Amino acid sequence: MARGISGGKGTGELLVSGEAISFLSGVDPETGIVIESGHPLEGKSIGGKVLAFPHGKGSTVGSYIIYALRRNGKAPSAIINIEAETIIAVGAIIADIPMVDKPEKPISEIPDGSVVTVNGDTGEIIVE
Repeated sequence: MARGISGGKGTGELLVSGEAISFLSGVDPETGIVIESGHPLEGKSIGGKVLAFPHGKGSTVGSYIIYALRRNGKAPSAIINIEAETIIAVGAIIADIPMVDKPEKPISEIPDGSVVTVNGDTGEIIVE
């Protein structure tokens, strides 16, 4: 279980980063590719993935980048944060992306690439 932030259900392959993500200048809104130099996910697509990372960082414009990712069909199917903060939470809400934070079980215990369903209404994280 976790705390629901943005409602709905999203399923996809789990993509985990141990580092925060800046959506402004860190993720290309046209492709969904992480472009931040040196980031552990650099060069990977977040589109259709259940994206798990500690928290966001950077400008409040990051919320709009998350919305642009949705509009362009390149958004994650769900977001899991260790600790939600305003930039990511607002982005998930306006882009209608299910989001939870404060998971009971550390995400690092779930193998990268596992198929995961996030229910933002109930806070459930289900590994299939």
